[in-house]
Amino acid sequence: MRRSLILTGIAVLGVPGWAFAADGTGGWVGPFTVIAAGLGMAIASGLCGLGQGRAVAAAVEAMGRQPGAAARIQTAMIIGLALIESLAIYMLVIAIILLFVKGIQFA
Repeated sequence: MRRSLILTGIAVLGVPGWAFAADGTGGWVGPFTVIAAGLGMAIASGLCGLGQGRAVAAAVEAMGRQPGAAARIQTAMIIGLALIESLAIYMLVIAIILLFVKGIQFA
């Protein structure tokens, strides 16, 4: 198990280097920006999904306790969900910037 995990890690970190070695530009910045963008977007999406699930669960529970305040609770929930989703969109913008802007090239 440990051996296959090590080989997988070497393959993931080594293959982008081979792709950038063909044209002679890049270096180590390019492969790590791809990895950083992917990991950042994965973490942001996962945590935003968990946050949205908890927010909706709490709102539905509050509506069940006080049906008369359901409209106000629903409005607050939708505003909260929009703010939570904006965090994932901000991370998407950062990931796109990391992927499409050339990294710093050292001589």
